[in-house]
Amino acid sequence: YGDDAPMTVRLVDWADEEGARFGKSLFGSSACAGHLDMDEARRLVDKDGVTLADALRGVGLDLEKVGDSGRELKDAAAYLELHIEQGPVLEQQGVTIGAVTGVQGISWREVTINGQSNHAGTTPMGLRHDPAYAAAAVAVFMRQLATRYGGNQVCTVGKIDLHPNLVNVVPASAVLTLDVRNTDEGLLRKAESEIDEYLARLADEEGVSVSVRTLARFEPVEFDGTVISLVESTASRLDLSCMRLPSGAGHDAQMLARVCPTGMVFVQSHRGISHNPAEHTDERDLVAGCDVLLQVLVSLVTGEET
Repeated sequence: YGDDAPMTVRLVDWADEEGARFGKSLFGSSACAGHLDMDEARRLVDKDGVTLADALRGVGLDLEKVGDSGRELKDAAAYLELHIEQGPVLEQQGVTIGAVTGVQGISWREVTINGQSNHAGTTPMGLRHDPAYAAAAVAVFMRQLATRYGGNQVCTVGKIDLHPNLVNVVPASAVLTLDVRNTDEGLLRKAESEIDEYLARLADEEGVSVSVRTLARFEPVEFDGTVISLVESTASRLDLSCMRLPSGAGHDAQMLARVCPTGMVFVQSHRGISHNPAEHTDERDLVAGCDVLLQVLVSLVTGEET
């Protein structure tokens, strides 16, 4: 960017960033950037048994052609995305604009723990093989690991399902999800390894079986230094406070960063709440974010700071 070549500005509405229907997040941006795993895409089915291929066919699209359209942005000069932070940092720091440095690596896994279902009143504690206890122990271990690592390490157990889920029965099984994130790929892999070792040790100690299934895995992504600096300088020229920070959530920008210089602009999220009816960003912050987006875009096109 910044030369005299003609440049087209495109506004993009990406398909299914969240993976809400088929469980494949960043679907549209992955396809466009040439990183859609077609074998995985062909296997995707929603809760009603509809395949991704059939759903696309219903709106006049061919999955195979979608997959073959990769690297549509191979000639893109830059990519810029405006988003709410989805976290509390900007609000707590009293800062208007976030110059996003990159996206944390994300590891999503599903852990299934099978034990022995027994009567809650007649089974002595020492003779139990309790998946609910094991699941709770995993949740505690995850919190302790994140605290021990510090920095940008976060760990979450977001879902636990017990079977048969009755008040007076030691469960037969527990299924829980593990969400592990870090901006450093090495530390993320180290955390995953520690969790695996703990699961194996826990299975042996409690006499339960443990199986793990990967749901999603994204390596950390660093955004373009020039674009990050441009967001900062633009905010400064507009008399808006600004700070650098990583994104803890996944975004389409992380797929585009593999193809072209990429950056993001964050604005405040009230109390860090998102994906919730209580999600709110003040109008002044929305306007500030749009102003920065526009001016950075103009600078990227012209090669000059306006």
